[in-house]
Amino acid sequence: VCRSPLDQNALPILTLPTENQMTLPAYFASIHHDGSRRYVQPQDAQLGDTLTLRLRAAASAPIQRVLLRSDDDGEGFFLPMTPEDPLPASPARWWRAELKLKMPVTHYRFLLFTADGPWWYNASGLHAHTPTDAEDFRLLAGYEAPQWVRSAVFYQIFPDRFDDGDPASNVRDGEYEYRGRQARHRRWDEPPTATGLEAMVEFYGGDLPGITRRLDYLQDLGVSALYLNPIFTAYSNHRYDVCDYYNVDPHLGGNPALAELRQALSRRGMRYILDIVPNHCGVLHPWFAAAQADANAPTADFFTFHRRPDDYTAWLGVKTLPKLNYRSEKLRQVMYAGPEAVFRHWLRPPYSADGWRIDVANMLARQGRDQLAVEVGRGIRQAVKQENPQAYLMGENFFDATSQLQGDMLDAVMNYAGFSLPVWYWISKFAAFLKGEVVLAEQRWTTQALADSLQAFRASIPWALARQQFNSLNSHDTARIRFTAGGDLALNRAAAVLMFTYPGVPCIYYGEEVGLGSAGSVEKRQPMPWNPQAWDLDLRAFYQQLAALRKESSALIAGGFQVLLAQADTFAFLRDAEQELLISVICRGPGEQPACGLPVAQGAVPDGLEFVELFSGARARVVNGHLPLPAMSTGASIWRARI
Repeated sequence: VCRSPLDQNALPILTLPTENQMTLPAYFASIHHDGSRRYVQPQDAQLGDTLTLRLRAAASAPIQRVLLRSDDDGEGFFLPMTPEDPLPASPARWWRAELKLKMPVTHYRFLLFTADGPWWYNASGLHAHTPTDAEDFRLLAGYEAPQWVRSAVFYQIFPDRFDDGDPASNVRDGEYEYRGRQARHRRWDEPPTATGLEAMVEFYGGDLPGITRRLDYLQDLGVSALYLNPIFTAYSNHRYDVCDYYNVDPHLGGNPALAELRQALSRRGMRYILDIVPNHCGVLHPWFAAAQADANAPTADFFTFHRRPDDYTAWLGVKTLPKLNYRSEKLRQVMYAGPEAVFRHWLRPPYSADGWRIDVANMLARQGRDQLAVEVGRGIRQAVKQENPQAYLMGENFFDATSQLQGDMLDAVMNYAGFSLPVWYWISKFAAFLKGEVVLAEQRWTTQALADSLQAFRASIPWALARQQFNSLNSHDTARIRFTAGGDLALNRAAAVLMFTYPGVPCIYYGEEVGLGSAGSVEKRQPMPWNPQAWDLDLRAFYQQLAALRKESSALIAGGFQVLLAQADTFAFLRDAEQELLISVICRGPGEQPACGLPVAQGAVPDGLEFVELFSGARARVVNGHLPLPAMSTGASIWRARI
């Protein structure tokens, strides 16, 4: 007989490794709060607003009293939380309290008095010890969130490899020499050079007109926003060695082609963001050439010279990428602060970009003793939001970016540490990267490690930002998901479901949706195949379904997040909104069939509620706190219910 997972007489006690392997009663899994609308109202609050905060637990949980702990200008205080009148036959109890926002950032957590003693509950979970404020829940007053991002499906394009819309603008063989190598044109069906300088100066002819003519394809896929790798004038195909921040590379179609792309996107209700490199520029940029030649040049203080002309600070020591020096007030004016600054220019008509992706945002304005990242980061945000309060300001950061994600700098990062890396470790192997060597763990990374890693990064930033992090499975800098999944299409699909249903903004890397890549190659910048015979049409249809769901599901756009199951090869979680519940079940292997089905009572899912599976149309009804599921195998299922 299956009983509710919250019945302590039915199931063994829960073990939480974060409390020194302390065993905890099973009802603790039902204690939940996050920053979504069911738990925090109103959303997008302003200074002076009074918010209602709610906490949920199982109806049977022996909780005697709940206090809300916050602070006022650093002075801590408690507020009693009031139990709400229970709904008939509800599996949950709720408590509420009113909290007035008096500061730009307000921390809070909960103190629960239970039959099992006092417990603190914060964004990282339950704790028997008294935690610091570092992982408190956080409310932002007056934070300008880019509303359109919340339902967006992004598509990343490496312009040279997407589509050649205007062959007349293509780079010609020997057109110029860069770093001792001759530029050369490649046929669309030729494989890219794997590594070395030759790989940087081979061009396939992809351009902005090519993107414009493929917008119907992208719209049909379900894409609503584009992220374009750099398009400004440069000598390499990746264009991170920019030589002119104010002009689109002529080989991509020049400035008129970008204006035309903007118009075409607007007609379809689509958006786009540009990629900018404010940390460094190309060695052939006129700014650097002048500074290198003359210590009194107007741009001399844009760079750090130890000894002219060839001893200067460069990004990671790469001499072709001299690092920009933000001690220079003039540089700040040119890049973001001045009325005609680069960051401002491209947000204005006729280009009207909808935001920026900042390259190596983790290193920007950081140079030895000069650690100016906060000052410059806040300045960039101020400039961008002055031009367009709804602009999406996103940065590249492979590491812990939580200090940049507190509401005063970035809106989001490419969420490598908080999403991509944990997912890669889970479906493949845990890895550490040394120079010239990758160290792989022999054992499989546990599902609990996946769940804990995801939670650690959610807990360290306000929910308003957690819901708009830029989540991807691959990019121009990483192996494609087909390689990471070892060519296993079922595992590929499982990872895609995780990306589309986890809090944040999903991004498809061009060609991912048709199976571009292989299990045996780490190549990541292949030309996009435009012959449908080369596509995995079933995979593309699968991505279409996910994109459609992401754009219309209230649970994905504005819902909360709660883990339901993290066992050997299966990860399941709940996204809950006021009128919709959505459960994702992700399996990386054959999986284990829970004896009674998936435990859902801890998510306050009532008995009798019927769920429909997105892909198969199968139906299942909750019985005794469990959702009966068919036998699990590698892949994923999405179960949806209206409430």
